[in-house]
Amino acid sequence: MTDETAIELALEQARQAAAAGEVPVGAVVIVDGEVIAARHNEREATNDPTAHAEVLALRDAAAAIGDWRLSGATLATTLEPCPMCAGALLAARVPRVVFGAYDPKAGATATLYNLLVDPRFNHNSEVVGGVREEECGELLSDFFGSYR
Repeated sequence: MTDETAIELALEQARQAAAAGEVPVGAVVIVDGEVIAARHNEREATNDPTAHAEVLALRDAAAAIGDWRLSGATLATTLEPCPMCAGALLAARVPRVVFGAYDPKAGATATLYNLLVDPRFNHNSEVVGGVREEECGELLSDFFGSYR
């Protein structure tokens, strides 16, 4: 599966989030070319500050394979992961992360911090940013623009 296709699947999740009144971020976890988890933000619906798309997708992926170590997975998300999500990706041993839009306010894998490639951690991930960046960014801009 290409990175562009993975981000398209994450965009589908993000659109579902927007329709539900959630910040439109979606994430998918892929193992051996197959999507094993697909989620979107659910903070508003669950009143859970940790219900980011990436965290929810990691939980579902771990349940699907029966192991917290996601060492054969790629996570694709529409927005650069925040520090919490980057920490979860490190804890899950995800070797590859692909994201769409850069996050100048909370980006922890390229913009403000580079947590997934910090050699001081016991695990690092390959990070590919900016995949379908314009589409991912427009979805967020449109969502937040509707509140102004």
